[in-house]
Amino acid sequence: MTNAMSFEFKSPSLNFENAQVSIEVLEKDPTKKPRVLWCINDREFYRSDFCHLFLELNYRAQRTSIYQNEVGEIFSPEHLAPVFLLWPHRRFNVHVQSQNPQNSLGEIPMLDGSAIEYLYKLRRAAGEPEPLVFYDAKIKKEWDLISDNRVYGHVKITPAETFEVEYLIDRKKSNGDLYDLNSYASVNLYSPENLFQILMARTFITPEEFEIAQAQGLLKGVNESCGLLLNKTQQNFRIANEPAMHKILDLLGDMTFIAPALPRVRIEITNGGHSAHRQIMENLISYVSSRIFNEV
Repeated sequence: MTNAMSFEFKSPSLNFENAQVSIEVLEKDPTKKPRVLWCINDREFYRSDFCHLFLELNYRAQRTSIYQNEVGEIFSPEHLAPVFLLWPHRRFNVHVQSQNPQNSLGEIPMLDGSAIEYLYKLRRAAGEPEPLVFYDAKIKKEWDLISDNRVYGHVKITPAETFEVEYLIDRKKSNGDLYDLNSYASVNLYSPENLFQILMARTFITPEEFEIAQAQGLLKGVNESCGLLLNKTQQNFRIANEPAMHKILDLLGDMTFIAPALPRVRIEITNGGHSAHRQIMENLISYVSSRIFNEV
């Protein structure tokens, strides 16, 4: 019999008015390998201690990260996955329930658009955060981000002593973007305390983008409680440079879905998004191994 404390989270998701996920925090057991197990409708979808299977997951980006295999699909794990960085030597079971019994499509609730509620509740059972786990990634690479034959951003990765990110959002209608927005954030992660502000940052959208997305049949579930609606007169940032900081949260989520560990690299990214984060991950995947949790 497995002893666990379970927490349930419910809120709208990107496409549904009601979405839910439950997370079991298993008791510490030094004889068992740490891992995050993701399930859809109680069927095993992916587990971080078998991270070599990550490459077998189909991936696509549609305002969020979407993973698929023969078991089903998981939408939007990027706000939840970074929380497990705080307890890399614990074991968690994540149970995602599909909103339609006829399919196996499960969406993670948006909550307030950040990851902070997951942190506060899980900390009750998981206890004080543990030291972060890092792995080496000897990468020196940079490339342009291109869409419709237009360069809209840039990525540069170099080795570093810890995980470092500089994230710039520089959107201009005069350059063909849908909105004007400039936001910049920089972080160096050494300890769990460095993560807290990132986990607080909410997702965001402009009124123009929101109208266009809903006209296209997207964002059916979300409402004003699910993030930050940007406009020129009232922004109500929770933390400084919240839009860029949330992009860093998305980057962390996309990178750590594979396993709750961080590469020792410096990433400079302009106008990134989930597709750009995937490109970064494709350069890092070969350095990720379940052995990293035995080496610390």
